[in-house]
Amino acid sequence: MALARAAAGGSADAGAPAADPLREFAFSKGDFEFLAGLAYKHAGISLSDSKRNLVYSRLSRRLRALGLSSFGEYRQYLESSGGDEVERFINSISTNHTQFFREAHHFTHFRKAVHEIFAEQDQKRSPRRLRVWSAGCSTGEEPYTIALVLRRELPEIARHDVKILATDIDTDVLAKASRGEYPAESLDNVPDAFCRYFQPVPGSDGATLKVAHDVRALITFRQLNLMSHWPMKGPFDAIFCRNVMIYFDAPTKSKLIDRLVRLIRPGGMLYIGHSESLLGTHAGLRLMGRTIYRRDA
Repeated sequence: MALARAAAGGSADAGAPAADPLREFAFSKGDFEFLAGLAYKHAGISLSDSKRNLVYSRLSRRLRALGLSSFGEYRQYLESSGGDEVERFINSISTNHTQFFREAHHFTHFRKAVHEIFAEQDQKRSPRRLRVWSAGCSTGEEPYTIALVLRRELPEIARHDVKILATDIDTDVLAKASRGEYPAESLDNVPDAFCRYFQPVPGSDGATLKVAHDVRALITFRQLNLMSHWPMKGPFDAIFCRNVMIYFDAPTKSKLIDRLVRLIRPGGMLYIGHSESLLGTHAGLRLMGRTIYRRDA
């Protein structure tokens, strides 16, 4: 795969400063600009100059694993190895901090919204159907929280058509999410009423817990780059796209929101992260609460 050399500034950095003797690997301004351009091109991730140390730290592990001695060599390796290493590169620079019931007010609102959706369907004598998308699901705590809420709120959920799609660009975190196994201490934020849906993993002496099968069965995990083609058609009753847009610049955020809105049914909900906001106006979206939006049309 030919990568954009404009981002690289050529194969050598004209006038590049001497390597930092305190760093294990030579890492020039040109190296960073190349990697930042690659991240933006393939994942829409915007890396400002303030992220240089973060990029160095995250990718140094890859250089060690590959036996490379500089970021210049890593640039060459990216160009020659094809998409597999680009995927690992994106995995390395992505931040995947999450937890169960994070931003709990979203799930309080979601619980009420689900009952309203089913009440409307009952009034129309339509089958009970619910579709939810966790976009940027990381290691799975978010979609599992959604599933836990649905499992508890809908005791006869097996009789209804309920599905959760969970996607992320990072294949490593998706592998962990699909296993549904977590350290016992990660359940500190899980209300007691939901703890019964976790079971000790045999041989772990209770140190590792696994999400119950009837909760995991509600979720389908898939790899998806939000900047690429979306194979799903929707419509979704709710989309959780939280703490994902912090990576993107303003034009990328705006385009992403417009794409999300088109997949939300009228009356459906969009939940975004607590540190995020919608820039400008987006037709049909109405603010319903803190970082909670409803599609009206």
